[in-house]
Amino acid sequence: MKTIITIQHTQSVHHTNGMVGSWTDWELSELGVNQAKNIGEKLKTELDGRKFVMYSSDLLRAKQTAENVGSYLGITPILRSELRERNLGKCCGKSVQWLRENIEQQEKTIDDRLFSDAESRRDEWNRLKPFFDEIMTNDEENIIIVSHGDLLSVFNTMFLGLDVETINDCEMFGLAGGVSYMFENNEGKRFIKRISDMSYI
Repeated sequence: MKTIITIQHTQSVHHTNGMVGSWTDWELSELGVNQAKNIGEKLKTELDGRKFVMYSSDLLRAKQTAENVGSYLGITPILRSELRERNLGKCCGKSVQWLRENIEQQEKTIDDRLFSDAESRRDEWNRLKPFFDEIMTNDEENIIIVSHGDLLSVFNTMFLGLDVETINDCEMFGLAGGVSYMFENNEGKRFIKRISDMSYI
């Protein structure tokens, strides 16, 4: 049996200042730090000494979330660039307003790119897939993943065994600080027991 807990990073400065997140390296806000500590404290009680390995995006807001949560669980996060948020190219470092006013292509399918140097949703899927296959086939039974909203939506789709094209029609998005619980039993059947639970923050 394999247990996977995903955590969407908590409130970041870019959630409050109107700037694009993506690959811009924003820190957590003061509230975000406190939210991450709350998640860690509640998971410590809930997991009751079970040993987990933690993987995190190497972008600062996810790394800080992982470090704060990990401090309660006695875990040092393993940073993986595959868990970064989707790269939106030239709008990184710009405001959301600038993005809206300068979009080069509207996203209608998973192959569209907002900007010529941005990742499409398929690009994001292809970046994540080797990491996903790695954790689903290794011997680690208890895994925590700290990442970003767009990336975790792709992860949810993969976990359910759906095809990338499914994202053209539907997907499961979470919220900052949301905690999700997933399981794969010994027969290989997968369950999502909880999705973007906000009670932890």
